[in-house]
Amino acid sequence: MDIEHIRQELATFQGSRIVEANGDVFAIYDPRGDLPPQRQMPWATIVTSDNPYDDTSNLDRPGVFRLNIGLTRDRFKEVVPDGDYDVTALDVLFPHPLYGGQHWVCVINPDETWPQARKLLDEAYEFAVRKFDNAERRRR
Repeated sequence: MDIEHIRQELATFQGSRIVEANGDVFAIYDPRGDLPPQRQMPWATIVTSDNPYDDTSNLDRPGVFRLNIGLTRDRFKEVVPDGDYDVTALDVLFPHPLYGGQHWVCVINPDETWPQARKLLDEAYEFAVRKFDNAERRRR
């Protein structure tokens, strides 16, 4: 699975806006396209290189990228049980090295894990829609 295919998959989620910066991709649920910057929280990202705040997965290797997916707390616990993970391993689902505490999972260069990751993207999107709708109701 390559980055472009995954980016195209992310773009199919209705109401999601795809933002790209520095080679990275952010899927933000913003059905009207009017969220202020402080509310633009991605539900999935693709990160293509190490940076000063996240260099744990050695993403500067040629052709390496990490797909990150935000889940509910319960689903996160089902998908990645407690344990030690090699955060540089390819094609293995593991807790995000920095945002695992916020229930994000990730996989570097998904291949055999793509079917599972794709299902998790569906769940992350549904969670993002629910959070957006709940926030909208609270504002009214």
